[in-house]
Amino acid sequence: MSKATPKMARLRRHNRVRAKVKGTSSRPRLCVFRSLNHIYAQIIDDSLGHTLTHASTLDPEIKDKAVGKAQRDKAGLVGSLVAERVLNEGITQVVFDRGGYKYHGRVKALAEAAREAGLKF
Repeated sequence: MSKATPKMARLRRHNRVRAKVKGTSSRPRLCVFRSLNHIYAQIIDDSLGHTLTHASTLDPEIKDKAVGKAQRDKAGLVGSLVAERVLNEGITQVVFDRGGYKYHGRVKALAEAAREAGLKF
């Protein structure tokens, strides 16, 4: 019997969440992926299977501001940028998909920054 790796455990949690959380055209899904060095956020319409917009710490708009900041602060920049981009498309409400990660640290910072920027979830 093989032992579950942390990645496999996260993916199982993510699949459990995804069974319940669906993004629609009126209320798309804000999906978060966290790697060791970066954090990524996508706004996804699951009914069409399209990514409406995205942001990450690799975006040129954030890269300059993020130099020398803590990971949590960078996640906040990503949250506000993705919120700004989706609000420009006329969408104000989303469902939050934490991607199987705990709602704390960088994931929480991204979510709170998106809320402060005007997204409702």
